[in-house]
Amino acid sequence: VQLQASGGGLVQTGGSLRLSCTALGRTLSNYAMGWFRQAPGKEREFVAARSKNGARTEYADSVQGRVTISGDSDKSTVYLIMNSLKPEDTAIYYCAARITPSSYMLASGYSYASSYTYWGQGTEVTVSS
Repeated sequence: VQLQASGGGLVQTGGSLRLSCTALGRTLSNYAMGWFRQAPGKEREFVAARSKNGARTEYADSVQGRVTISGDSDKSTVYLIMNSLKPEDTAIYYCAARITPSSYMLASGYSYASSYTYWGQGTEVTVSS
């Protein structure tokens, strides 16, 4: 599946953004989804994950309570809704997809980039102080 991430931009501290991850030409209903981010000079890190049907989600401690991963009704787009943004949220954000056995559960490895097969190109988020 080919993924396209969008929605990044420049926002002030405390602001909000909604990132989108769209599957080109197909739905995402067969894939568990994840969002990762990579700040300059740092390793790519886990942000959020969602099971195939959205029944289970998990978040990194650093974004818990400020970020929501969700999908749309036709299952072609997954969103990362980010509120109360901080300068340390500045990074390139990547969406990723993988096939998992269960629709309801998040399989092990959901927070590891190496567990995902398909990746979008990234969208840049800059939070100014």
